[in-house]
Amino acid sequence: MEELAWESISLLGEAAPRTDAPRLGSAAAAFIMLKSALGAGLLSFPWAFHKAGGVSAAIGVEMASLVFLISGLVILGHASSASGQSTYQGVVRQLCGGAAGRLCDGCFLFNLFMISVAFLVVMQDHLEKLSHSLHMTIQGSSEMEAPNRWYTDHRLALSALCLLVILPLSLPKGIGFQKYTSVLGTLAAAYLTVAVVVRYYLREEPTASPQFGGSVNSWPSTLSVMPTICFGFQCHEAAVAIYSSLENKALPHWALISVVSMLLCLFIYSLTGIFGYMTFGEDVAADILMSYPGDDLVMIVARLLFGVSIITVYPITLLLGRSVLPDLLSCTWACEKRAHVGFTVAWIASTLLVAVLVPDISDIISVIGGISAFFIFIFPGLCLMFSMQSVPVSPMTRVALTSWGTVTLLCGVFIFGQSTAIAIMDLLAKF
Repeated sequence: MEELAWESISLLGEAAPRTDAPRLGSAAAAFIMLKSALGAGLLSFPWAFHKAGGVSAAIGVEMASLVFLISGLVILGHASSASGQSTYQGVVRQLCGGAAGRLCDGCFLFNLFMISVAFLVVMQDHLEKLSHSLHMTIQGSSEMEAPNRWYTDHRLALSALCLLVILPLSLPKGIGFQKYTSVLGTLAAAYLTVAVVVRYYLREEPTASPQFGGSVNSWPSTLSVMPTICFGFQCHEAAVAIYSSLENKALPHWALISVVSMLLCLFIYSLTGIFGYMTFGEDVAADILMSYPGDDLVMIVARLLFGVSIITVYPITLLLGRSVLPDLLSCTWACEKRAHVGFTVAWIASTLLVAVLVPDISDIISVIGGISAFFIFIFPGLCLMFSMQSVPVSPMTRVALTSWGTVTLLCGVFIFGQSTAIAIMDLLAKF
């Protein structure tokens, strides 16, 4: 497990690094945190700016969320030190008890599953655009005129991709070279941000100006973007593993790393959200790349980068989910060869089925954002509250930190409840 987590720390960071592994410096830790956060969530930030009611409201929610995002990271560093554990689940289990540890395992597994679904939904969207672009190139027709041929069916293409590419990459018990390709996610995110900004300034004069303010600017509407923010900024699952790998584990040093990494994420997400929203207004798609025409070469490159990144990261997500299953079920059957293959095939088949049945990325993000609230708010709040019962601090400090843990916990419960309710209502409205 430790071997696995050290190799896959660039995505979600499940366990402690090897004892013989090199320790992380400040810059390396901040970069790994950045890589852990940046991903497919970036595609939905322009849409989130629209749902929030505009740039000002969205930035306000981001800044308020940043306080809890950074606080959660600092709490997890403190909790790792107080518990002596080097995995997220280990910290929760040690400080909060076995029941909370099992809940953490379940949330971790479900979160990984839904992230895998989100990857496939993004791939499905981009395959649809790319197939239309290919057909337009071959036939010389426009995007509106491109007929729906069987070979342009994105569901067929996604199924073939899962069977011929993702499945073979996911079957090995180790991830090998895939740990080096995870940097593609950071490259894709950086390229997309630059492309969105450049496309805003170089866009052709539209026949009709983008319309803004279509979303109701109210507190419920503004707070409805919290799942997107949680999905976009989630790197807390990796925080304990990264903290345990540091050369300098002083809490102020860890707090500085957390602040720097979250501010860099805020900068990248905000640039993409602002300029993507300003380009399309209320017509912006839940996946920003779907708002651009299929023959836009700059965005075709962005789709390809995100596609390759997802293909290489999906097996890591599956492997992490597969590795946590024995702890969750208190058994070792997942380590057997037959169960190993069966679980891998079942994971890919079930995530593919959900992605085909629920092709709207915004619905998936609502679910992931709700589960992310456990890792960003609820579990850190619980860890802080329980750690105050054993850590030697002054009574005033104990009361203050316990109170802050309670506030964090309640915020997480609210976000989880709101996100889950929105996801259920949206799902019922479509059937």
